[in-house]
Amino acid sequence: MKFDIDAVCKDLAPFGELRVAINLGNPVLAQRDESTGSLGGVSVALANALAVELGLVISLTPYDAAGKVFTALGEGLWDLAFLAIEPVRAEKIAFSTPYVSIDGTYLVRKESPFQSVSDLDAQGHRISVGRGAAYDLYLSRTLQQAELVRVETSANAVDGFLELQLDAAAGVRQPLERFAKSALGVRVLADNFTEIRQAMAVPKTQKIAAEYIQDFISRRLRSGFVAKALADSGQSDARVALPIVPEAPIS
Repeated sequence: MKFDIDAVCKDLAPFGELRVAINLGNPVLAQRDESTGSLGGVSVALANALAVELGLVISLTPYDAAGKVFTALGEGLWDLAFLAIEPVRAEKIAFSTPYVSIDGTYLVRKESPFQSVSDLDAQGHRISVGRGAAYDLYLSRTLQQAELVRVETSANAVDGFLELQLDAAAGVRQPLERFAKSALGVRVLADNFTEIRQAMAVPKTQKIAAEYIQDFISRRLRSGFVAKALADSGQSDARVALPIVPEAPIS
């Protein structure tokens, strides 16, 4: 697909620089180096590659929760973000196809009777979750009886689970499993309550930009760029999404 690059840049970065929201609430996708303060991870790598491809100056703004990224959209604070695809968000955001899929599951106490995620959805059970995270939005739609206890960020969900003596903490499998290995008395359930599909995102009004990032992420998936960026940031166990295969030209 051919694009008018000037038109793409004007639509994607109307203020002259590419303002990118980086969600540090999901450590599979983005991380901050504690010694230098620099940002890394697959979302940072994709943002930088896009800026280089378009010849744009880039500005990265970190957020500690996805819900805060979504709120910042209403304040006009970013041009590009990396978020999980969710119906509530899709009312205001144009998403690319996913570039990585992540399991949403529960951390529970070792002595608890829970063996499956479905065991948690019962009267009287209380689950800690980061406010506005993809799993908060998903569980808000799907839980029938369990109660969600919302904390400020996804990173605080485990603390809330422990401090408030809740039944479970909802989150991304990889960081939950890392915590379980380093702490006594907790375990991660083997199954998942959802598959979280992560995508590139632009404001829904930016239609030219949306078409371009769809083409961009498809090319980066096919080239192996996404898989390499995940591996380089220590997240090689995350599932890379399948790229869209371009239709063969009609002969």
